[in-house]
Amino acid sequence: MNLLVALDALLETHSVTKAAQRLKTSAPAMSRTLARLRLILDDPLLVRSGRHLVPTPRALEMRYEVTAVVQRGRELLGPRDDLDPAALKRSFAVRAGDLVLAELVGPLLAAVRSRAPGVTLTLRPDAPEDTAALRDGRVDIEVGVIDRTDPETTVQRVFGDHLLGVAAHDHPLVTGHVTVARYAAAAHLAISRLGRAQGPIDDRLALHGRTRRVVATVPDLPTALLTVRAGGLICPAPAHLSASAVAAFGLGTFEIPLPLPEVAVSLAWHPRHTADSGHRWLRELIRTLLTPESDGGRPRRR
Repeated sequence: MNLLVALDALLETHSVTKAAQRLKTSAPAMSRTLARLRLILDDPLLVRSGRHLVPTPRALEMRYEVTAVVQRGRELLGPRDDLDPAALKRSFAVRAGDLVLAELVGPLLAAVRSRAPGVTLTLRPDAPEDTAALRDGRVDIEVGVIDRTDPETTVQRVFGDHLLGVAAHDHPLVTGHVTVARYAAAAHLAISRLGRAQGPIDDRLALHGRTRRVVATVPDLPTALLTVRAGGLICPAPAHLSASAVAAFGLGTFEIPLPLPEVAVSLAWHPRHTADSGHRWLRELIRTLLTPESDGGRPRRR
């Protein structure tokens, strides 16, 4: 690149001295650069005619192409202008876990349509077994509860949610006092893509000498909420992420009387996208839309 910059200055000024002044170097250093260029290109480039240097046919042929290459290089290596989302024309593949889908998709699509109408989103379901999608470029951003990643993946925590109990609005645990004993005695619905009925809730109940009866296991949160709406069953759900769906389904919630681990919601992407302005804009938009106001998020229009 340095040789191209020097060649551009020499071909424009037709002078070793003026080219050296332009590039803030010495005339002897520029003479050595010209000698190197002559050797590489196998052409004298500039030859003496009286008191001046004149370009050879090869130099005249190269002049405009060299200038264009140098200008393009400066654009690539120089500071970028601030991104204008309205002018962005790109497609992004976003993989979202079922815990965040209901809370994210509607606001995200509305925000993208109003702020970046040239952006197209492809929402893909969670795939716990596919850890290479970000690295391979099949997915641009992953969002949700991320507990397995490719070693190259960048993971950034968005916020921590907590689990609530969810049941029909007239369920005794919604309308009455909740104790560990009453909670353990209820009919439970477990949520697990892998069909696991046991988890942290059972570990905490065991410390109280209690067990629970898991009537069924379903693969995702929307199915669980639709199921408990029929009455009789209870299930756990992240408080913030399920708020819209719980309200839409007319369900009730109650505090689970156990100290349960938080539900950590994160963003993940491959490091090659970290400095990409369009990718960064979408990451920040997703973060803003998901983060509760009490956790530093901005007010959102519903």
